[in-house]
Amino acid sequence: MQLRAIFSMEQLLVDMDGVLADVYSQFLRLEREETGVSLAPDSLLGKLEAEAFPHYEKHVHSKDFFRTAPVMSGSVEGLRYLNEKYKVVVVSSAMEFPDSLFEKRMWMAEFYPFISWTQLVFCGDKSVIRGEIMIDDHPKNLNYFPGRKILFTQPHNLLLPDETWQRVSNWEELLRIL
Repeated sequence: MQLRAIFSMEQLLVDMDGVLADVYSQFLRLEREETGVSLAPDSLLGKLEAEAFPHYEKHVHSKDFFRTAPVMSGSVEGLRYLNEKYKVVVVSSAMEFPDSLFEKRMWMAEFYPFISWTQLVFCGDKSVIRGEIMIDDHPKNLNYFPGRKILFTQPHNLLLPDETWQRVSNWEELLRIL
């Protein structure tokens, strides 16, 4: 990381799964491959991943689930841009799936090589992380956050009213407001 005036920059916390990694596409692909059934998008609305996908537990605990997740459209270029404008920290609640730590680190290195290992935080509870802005797809991670809250739309949060956060549907919208 080049030396810059990072002390005057706002710290931007960016969630990994559901913001950078397209885990919904990963779940849909695996369910289709395993069962031959393509889940209807409407059947996912308002349901957390564990409820929406019948083989959720099996998949999140399987080797390479996190390592082979597709990249969210527009996120590589978008995060590169934000990394120049903010002090970016990628935050993931990876402790829930301890086997994911190495896979997530390797995934970040492959797709976002401009993000240093010093900009990664794998934790159990995001409430211990501080910054000025947080982007996440799970309201539970935004609810405690005292700064600016940006909810990245995913099927599980689509039906929620926009309360104390600003909603974005994709990386293009996100870059417009940041």
